[in-house]
Amino acid sequence: MRINSFLLPIMICAISSGAFSQSTATLRVQADSVQQTISKDIYGMFSEHLGRDIYDGFWVGKNSAIPNKDGIRLDIVKALKAINVPLMRWPGGCFADQYHWMDGIGPKDKRPQTVNSSWGGVTEDNYFGTHEFMELCDLIGCQAYIAGNVGSGTVKEMSQWVEYLNSPLKSSITDLRKQNGRDKPWHVPFWGVGNESWGCGGNMTPEEYVDFYRRYATFCHDYPGAHLNKIASGPNGNDTHWMDVLMKNIPHNLMWGVSVHYYTIPTGNWGHKGSATQFGEDQYFGTLKRALEMNKVIEDEAAVMDKYDPAKKIAMAVDEWGVWTDVEPGTNPAFLYQQNSLRDALAAASTLNIFNNHSDRVRMGNLAQTVNVLQSLVLTKGAKMVLTPTYYVFGMYKVHQDAKLLPIKLSSPDYILGNDHLPAVNASASIDSTGAIHISLVNIDPSKTITIHTSFEGKNWSKVTGTILTSEKFNDYNSFENPNKIKVAKFSNAKKEKDELVVNLPPKSLVVLELK
Repeated sequence: MRINSFLLPIMICAISSGAFSQSTATLRVQADSVQQTISKDIYGMFSEHLGRDIYDGFWVGKNSAIPNKDGIRLDIVKALKAINVPLMRWPGGCFADQYHWMDGIGPKDKRPQTVNSSWGGVTEDNYFGTHEFMELCDLIGCQAYIAGNVGSGTVKEMSQWVEYLNSPLKSSITDLRKQNGRDKPWHVPFWGVGNESWGCGGNMTPEEYVDFYRRYATFCHDYPGAHLNKIASGPNGNDTHWMDVLMKNIPHNLMWGVSVHYYTIPTGNWGHKGSATQFGEDQYFGTLKRALEMNKVIEDEAAVMDKYDPAKKIAMAVDEWGVWTDVEPGTNPAFLYQQNSLRDALAAASTLNIFNNHSDRVRMGNLAQTVNVLQSLVLTKGAKMVLTPTYYVFGMYKVHQDAKLLPIKLSSPDYILGNDHLPAVNASASIDSTGAIHISLVNIDPSKTITIHTSFEGKNWSKVTGTILTSEKFNDYNSFENPNKIKVAKFSNAKKEKDELVVNLPPKSLVVLELK
């Protein structure tokens, strides 16, 4: 047994390794110590002009036989509304720093054709642009997060895009918006000043990027009713030097947040990442191990931020994260199309627990990506649509959106493979505006049921209900032939024993409980 290391910031108790059997864990929920709000924006999405995320994903065109609204596919919209997607980041990604927004406005037959040099050299017809993206957000009911072009764009270009989106004042730019069918501004709150400026966004040093950021951010103006939350292009993984240079040299009044990108590579080898579905326990273990390393990334980067911002006013925005495998056989390698298994759902649930428990600093997250790309929520094939196991995770976890974090103390047995080990259980807890407590529990051990004894401080409850996501094998997935192999089911193996909650958490499972 060992203490679940990623919960140290929320007071993991030190209990000796001989205290419990291998299949027993203890959890204490401090319901009398309500903490910060878990921002709903932690549960955001990311969609890029990459592969079939936009085209043949969200966008099918007005003439498609697939039900659509102005070309936007409605079954996907319905699915995302059902899980309360709060935020959508667009147009990239690497594509953002080659995207010129004026190419994507006005009559579609007059929009220029360009080449997507970031992802496969395919023709970009620009049919999906600013108005289409904003209509997508309106249909979903989510906020927009625009990633601006610093790498190949200009200060004027970005400044005018902000004006086009947000200004109610009369100008040639707002007149252009009206000519294109939109009278009132959209009031877009979040604005990324470049993307991955250490790589595809310009191959800059942090010192170079700071100079770009200060200039671009200065001319991205607030407008009446539209305050901009500007987000700096932060580190690649756990690059604390990059974060240090940004936090030290960017005036904090120019910056709402700093992005962090971290991808889970099953093998740890970018050249051969591993299959999304054909893997054994070694890659299952390796994937979960690397997913849980998100906790160290956040802790290390937050420590740098704390040095310059002890009041935690600057947000950490983990605006690209997820499992990245090899593409499916026979598909375009530049389109990053991969399947999505129970393993990915457990990695996502564990990551969201980490975000919740660090919500004092992490106030935005964006899964990469939403449709048909990387660890997506939705896969499409013509008129068919499949909801992935990861989709169901976000549906189960929506109860945490804008709820108050409850500190927990967790002692977990280990999941052991060979000479390596991981905490078998991870968790987070919150209390919503009605007083209901929600606890999300993940057991990554593929073979052992873990009995969790949970006590509460400062909260009486009488009823527990729950849902579970699991399957027979950790590499099971939903296919177009069998779209409902993995889905949410009712969970009834949680009960009250005196003042304690006792949960028998099955192997390789995610459970979300509600206590009233």
